[in-house]
Amino acid sequence: MVTDASPSGRPGTEDSPGTRARTGLLVVGSFVVLLYLIEILNTALFHSLNRTFGLRPRSLDGILDILTFPLLHSSLAHLMSNTLPLIIFGFLVFLAGRRVFITALAASWLASGLVVWLIGGASVTVGASGLVFGLFSFLLVRGFFNRNWWQIALSVVLFMAYGGILFGVLPTVASFVSWQAHLGGAIGGVAAALLLSTRRQQALPPGR
Repeated sequence: MVTDASPSGRPGTEDSPGTRARTGLLVVGSFVVLLYLIEILNTALFHSLNRTFGLRPRSLDGILDILTFPLLHSSLAHLMSNTLPLIIFGFLVFLAGRRVFITALAASWLASGLVVWLIGGASVTVGASGLVFGLFSFLLVRGFFNRNWWQIALSVVLFMAYGGILFGVLPTVASFVSWQAHLGGAIGGVAAALLLSTRRQQALPPGR
């Protein structure tokens, strides 16, 4: 017989909504704190880290920069502009589960970096805005893939509150920022939502 018990002996408490919410705040909050610590160090070094670890499009060594460029920012104001949406969207995604959060974040991170590497401009790209767009797009579309009315209702609320940022994927509108990072992040978020959709999971053969 298999029981759903937590290490403390209380069934279900390990993954209860309250526990998941607290863990989500801790994980997302810790990530944001890490971004600020990096920005403080980067500022002290006159943002020299950007030249070393920022994403350089279409250069072979720039491929490794995909792993680091969202951790860096051009200024404290740049980081602050990403902070609140990153916390809100990251927390809401984490409420769906740790695996969902990791998948959505990783897909947004990698897709954002790949698009910048392939079609980015000549300048070095830094910033977590691709992650913001990825998590946001994930939240916008997952309800439609899952046919979940609660998730669709949340996506409508989020669209009404933050939908304007989607113009950031257009080069004519976002010419002063990396629209490529925004577009790539959004693509990654949609891909993650499709990959994790409950309908797709139910359609997979047993054991997959």
